[in-house]
Formats: sequence, C-alpha cells, structure tokens
Amino acid sequence: MIPSSYPSPEEIARLSARMLLEIGAVNFRPEEPYILASGLPSPTYIDCRKLISFPRIRATLMDFLTVTVMRNAGFEAFDNIAGGETAGIPFAALVAERMALPMTYVRKKAKGYGRNARIEGVMGEGDRVLLVEDLTTDGGSKLSFVDAIRETGATCAHTAVIFYYGIFPETIKTLGDHGVSLHHLCTWWDVLDAARESGAFSDSTLAEVQAFLEAPRPWQEARRKA
Repeated sequence: MIPSSYPSPEEIARLSARMLLEIGAVNFRPEEPYILASGLPSPTYIDCRKLISFPRIRATLMDFLTVTVMRNAGFEAFDNIAGGETAGIPFAALVAERMALPMTYVRKKAKGYGRNARIEGVMGEGDRVLLVEDLTTDGGSKLSFVDAIRETGATCAHTAVIFYYGIFPETIKTLGDHGVSLHHLCTWWDVLDAARESGAFSDSTLAEVQAFLEAPRPWQEARRKA
C-alpha cells in the first residue's frame, strides 16, 4: 500500500539515521578500522541487511523510500522495480509491493548455465526501471546493474538506496554521467548527528569519525601506509 502522507526529507533523514543506530546497523571503530571491499580502511561500517529482521523499522523505512522516490521522480514514473544482488533484493520486493509494480532482480554476473541470464523475473522492452539497493558509496557498483537492465531494452534512469555515504564528491557525477539519478534516505552526516544525540559513543570516537567524514581519502591513505 502506498503511504498517503510523509514527513519532510530532513525529518526522514533524521529518523532513518536514528533507526539504523537503534538496530545496531551502525558501527564505529577508529582504533581498529574496518577493511572495506576496496581494501581501504574505514572507522565506520554500516550493515543495512540487518533491517530485514526488524519489521517495524523495516516497514517505516520502506515507506520512506517509496515516498522519496515518488516525490522526486514522479508518481507514475516506473513500470518495474529491480533489486541488485543480493542486498537490494528484499528492499526491491518491499518497494514493489507498495507501488503495486512487478519486481525483478539483477545478478552481479550471469549464472553461466541455463538461460545464462542476469535479469530474473519479467522485464519488458521499454520498461522504466527503478534500481533499488541497500546503500551506495561512490556509485560505481550500480553501473553494472544499470547496464544489465538497459541491455534488455528497458530504461533505468533512477536508483534508490536506504543509505548514501555522502562523503565522496564523485558519486553524483559518476551516476549522472551514466544517466542515473540517486535517491536516498540518509547519509553518514545524518548518522553522526544521531550518534551525538544518542550519547552511545565517546567524544574521541565521534571526533575521529568526523575527521574521516571530512577527508576520507587522506584518512584512509594515512592509515593504509601505517
């Protein structure tokens, strides 16, 4: 069911950040940085997959994501909702249910047997597809999914995520150069504000996280060389 009313984008960002903290999806560890998929260190790590186990928060954030997309892109802007393998699949299904639209998902690579397909489900030529994922960092990982969608003859000009890092300036340009607009609920800056309000982290931890958010590449390079 499509929500009929919703708060402002600022309130959505504030509440979304609070909910991610509440379920333990947010992790700060500056003294022993996490190693990201890129191989680079980070004092922050977020696991949006945890949302699937918290039905009240999950439902609220999916309402937020649905109305954010409709407000930004249009109420009749899509014909199909696609999830990126694997984290995007449950969220795409939940958004598709709210928008009463078909749902598909996109594999990271072809299976290598059978139909050798990257798209699972029914996606038609000319379909206007919304790509749903859990999060985005620099936007690069979305491009392969978008290309796979476009290879079917469908179009994909929008991607929606729960969490956008919001600290790498190239993200919007990377997606924009590929003809894709990004829609999101909250960023690390919103989470940092919520973390300060929660009182659950030490001042030194929050200061180190802020230093990373203000200059992520230098922070990573300094610690990779150490």
